[in-house]
Amino acid sequence: MCENRKFTLITGASSGIGYATAKAFANRGKNLIIVARREKRLDDLKLEILATHPNLKIVIMVCDLSISSNVYRLYNDLKNYCIETFINNAGFGNYSSIARQDLSKIEKMLRLNIEALTILTSLYVRDYHDMVGAQLINISSRGGYIIVPNAVTYCAAKFYVSAFTEGLAHELKASQAQLQVKVFAPAATQTEFGMIANDVSEYNYDNSFGYYHTDAQVANFLLQLYDSDQTVGTISGETFEFSLRSPVFEYAGDSLT
Repeated sequence: MCENRKFTLITGASSGIGYATAKAFANRGKNLIIVARREKRLDDLKLEILATHPNLKIVIMVCDLSISSNVYRLYNDLKNYCIETFINNAGFGNYSSIARQDLSKIEKMLRLNIEALTILTSLYVRDYHDMVGAQLINISSRGGYIIVPNAVTYCAAKFYVSAFTEGLAHELKASQAQLQVKVFAPAATQTEFGMIANDVSEYNYDNSFGYYHTDAQVANFLLQLYDSDQTVGTISGETFEFSLRSPVFEYAGDSLT
């Protein structure tokens, strides 16, 4: 399988963690497929990478993954490429009480953070289950392991990502699959996330957090997870240090009851 040129695919690559992750994998000599809504941002990223890595192949795919039909169209467009690593990074957050949250925004968030990720993961697992060296990394959040005030719906969506990915990792291990599946749960990261989650045009991370990471730091953590045999990469709420570990949620697969 995959005798052609191999690629690392990153959704949500037009800014923040996705943008920094694309550059980090390019520094590893990886050919890239970068996916996002904003074509100009993707063009800028491609030019930036090729300026220092001119021999890499960079494929741009413009796609709004919050529209369900686009998710299937994107995957169909990938059929001619060998995707060695698939990183489901696209997503956004929301800060609001449940009673006052904008439901149109919430619907879009759930379609992107849950539905699109689930569909792309499922399709990738079907096709790459037995490919040696293949990896799928789903981006969750520290909010996918702890409930944050005024971000309950966002956290619930990320709890889904964490539980879904950990469960899939157990499932693949039981079936002796070659494909590795991992979940990455960063904490506060200085990106556009704060502006979008709060519906503001400016957001000061220094005023909102005692500590946060840059997108480049988070991309480095993701690479550490990629290089490891562990399933989960997460941030400590006390020390804000990154660590690798086995799945967090209790798994009933080995239970006798």
